[in-house]
Amino acid sequence: MISASTEPQAAGADGARRERAAPSGLEIGIAFFAVLHLGLAVLMAADPHLFYKDIGPFGAYNSHYIRDVSTFYAAFGAGLAISLVRPSWRVPALAMTTIQYGLHSINHLFDIANAHPAWTGYFDFFSLAAATLLLASLTRAAAAAARRQHAAATRAPSPDRQGALR
Repeated sequence: MISASTEPQAAGADGARRERAAPSGLEIGIAFFAVLHLGLAVLMAADPHLFYKDIGPFGAYNSHYIRDVSTFYAAFGAGLAISLVRPSWRVPALAMTTIQYGLHSINHLFDIANAHPAWTGYFDFFSLAAATLLLASLTRAAAAAARRQHAAATRAPSPDRQGALR
């Protein structure tokens, strides 16, 4: 994973240079899945037949159900995007997305031979399973980062424990 490094940023109003952390591997992964989900949501809502024909050729075509599913993708994408600016959302947003991908993978495993053309059933299952593993890894990294942040916050001196800080 990419580590969080700092890079120079423009000087602030007081003339002091500020350091801006480069995105971490966790943030890049979250951003990737946020964009992926939001992109799929837009595609599914705007052109459900294109989605059905090129990405999800399972069973009978039903534009209403494809647009319904787009709302789930939009919600997961929005939750992941929000977690980029609200780190406390990361573990829950990633955990829920991981669960959804795991269940989605199982559903595709049951229907693996029902796609047309047939190779798409296998591709869909294995790509969803790989995404599930990547999301689980991101969830674990987010949980570890949250634990580190909590531990650092509980060790930091505060006016309540140390008296007035000078």
